[in-house]
Amino acid sequence: MPDEMLVPALAAMRMPAIERMALHEAVAQSLRDLIIEGALAPGSRLNERVLCEHLGVSRTPLREAYRVLAAEGLVQLLPNRGAQVTALTHDEVAHTFELLGTLEGLNGELAAQRATDAELAELKRLTREMKAAHAANDLPAYYKLNQAIHALIGTAARNPVLAETYRTVNARLQALRFRSNLNRDKWKLAMKEHDAIAQALVARDGALAARLLREHVANKRMVVLGQLALARTAAQASA
Repeated sequence: MPDEMLVPALAAMRMPAIERMALHEAVAQSLRDLIIEGALAPGSRLNERVLCEHLGVSRTPLREAYRVLAAEGLVQLLPNRGAQVTALTHDEVAHTFELLGTLEGLNGELAAQRATDAELAELKRLTREMKAAHAANDLPAYYKLNQAIHALIGTAARNPVLAETYRTVNARLQALRFRSNLNRDKWKLAMKEHDAIAQALVARDGALAARLLREHVANKRMVVLGQLALARTAAQASA
């Protein structure tokens, strides 16, 4: 993304205030949001001057945040050239979604068995709020609630190895999952699927929850790969 386009894109984002405590972690979270919501597109170079000015930080915590995101696979560090947002190939996206579906299903199966009543109550609350965000057409708010729900399911599964593996794999797909909801019909379907997933978990039906989560990820995979194919065709036509 050219610098002159990046500045207004950054200004349009609703960014959380960055506190001095754990500064590089706050910067990393802000950059995650920018990447997920599309202000920093796949393959784009990260302009340190623009980002430092926008986030109100020096280059040291920004570069520390780069290293955090590089470990997650969200950015690539370029020797002597800064960093850029990771751009996954078609096959990398397809393979990562296949693995993610298995991880989501196992999370759901275990969470149905191990979740506390308080966690299930929180799941119902988050799902209600997500439905409200969907009705208000507020995709950023919806997606943050979506992330919270998937994180809660992972916590309720009570398997730290699974949780860490899921977090690492899912981080690579967050931006693509966010953009899959730009199609209103696909977004409506995703909300319907989440409603059913929540009901299965509250009923402690692990087999059903696992199946619904795998189907949910498979549908996301199909939408994302379709979007990538359309983008590739458009790029070839304009070349």
